[in-house]
Formats: sequence, structure tokens, C-alpha cells
Amino acid sequence: MQNNINQDYQLKDSITATSGRIFLTGTQALVRLLLSQARRDHAEGRHTAGFVSGYRGSPLGGVDTTMWRFKKELDAARIRFQPAINEDLAASMMMGTQQLDTHPEKKVDGVFGMWYGKGPGVDRAGDALHHGHAAGASHQGGVLVVVGDDHVGVSSSIPHSSEQALRHLRMPIVHPSSVEEYEYFGLWGWALSRYSGAWVGFKAITETVESGRSVPILEVPTFDL
Repeated sequence: MQNNINQDYQLKDSITATSGRIFLTGTQALVRLLLSQARRDHAEGRHTAGFVSGYRGSPLGGVDTTMWRFKKELDAARIRFQPAINEDLAASMMMGTQQLDTHPEKKVDGVFGMWYGKGPGVDRAGDALHHGHAAGASHQGGVLVVVGDDHVGVSSSIPHSSEQALRHLRMPIVHPSSVEEYEYFGLWGWALSRYSGAWVGFKAITETVESGRSVPILEVPTFDL
């Protein structure tokens, strides 16, 4: 009988492996997405950094602990995780990362950002998100707005769906249907953000972001935008 078990598999492979099969949770997929963008920029000769900020809440309640767990890997890729005391301040900080071209003493070419918050957090941060989106994204930075949507209130105080709020802000939206699609859709979202100057919504529903499964690593093409 053929043994298909990878005897050398390590837990950190979920975010660092570039081929093969891994066990991946939704929150780990967000960390993997950040590291993948950093690797891609490095391979293309871009000197960038990453910034992550938001406020935890179901179904994104495990984002902060997952980011802290992989702090060593994030630091090595020049990605800073700075949780905020509310969603508004997180969006305001994210807006600042996209104004790098106004600083003559900047140390990197751009900062790719990831804001995260649950559905009600999108509601309360609407003004900050609106102004950030209106101010735009850097051509070597880009912003993903990760919204945790719990459609039927499985683990939230109220059901919520953020499409209408994001459409009101005229923000494009991507919606990966599975954990393995997070990397593909997220990289496409940052490419779109850099090309268009828009902040891009990234819908993370309870059924994906709070799940975990064994997945093949998808080959992600280069997005020529």
C-alpha cells in the first residue's frame, strides 16, 4: 500500500509551504495571504512592507491570536500587526499607510494593508472606510478590507452581510467560496487595488473563515493589471 502521508509536515507549513497539500484554517489563510504577497513583491523587485489592523469579533475573533502565533514569520516579511481599539482607528491607520508617497524619507516603496472587522464593525467604521477609500490606495501598496460576515448569526449577536455597506462606499468586493481560494482572491484584490487606487472588500463568511480543511495549494497566476 502506498503511503501518501508527508512525514516531514510541520504546523507552520500551513502558511509557509509553496506547493503540495496543507491543512489550513480561514484565519491561517489570511496570514498565508500576507506572506504570499510579500514573497511576490520580493520576487518582482518591489521593496514593500505590510500592515494589518482591525478589531476582533466573530467570525473574525481568532485573527489576532493567529497573527500573534506567526509573529516571527510576519516580522521576517516586514509585516506589522497592530490591532486597534476599534474599527474606526484601524481604518484611519490604514489610510495613512497609503500616503507614503508624500513622505520624502520613506524606507519602502509601498505598504500593502489589510483591515479586518466584523459586519457591525463595518457599520460603525463607515466614515473612516469611506474617507480611506476616497483618498485611494498606493500603486505599490493596496488595501484589502476583510469583512467577517455571519449571515445567520451563528456566533454573532445579530446576522449581518456587508455587501450593501461596501456598495454604498463604491468599493469593489471579492468573495472567495472556500479556504483555498483566499490566497487567489486576496492577491487579485491587492493587484486590483494597486491598479485602480480603490480599497477592495474581501468577504470572509462564517462558513469559510471559521473552518479548516486539507487543501491543495493552488497555483496563483501573475495578475497583469
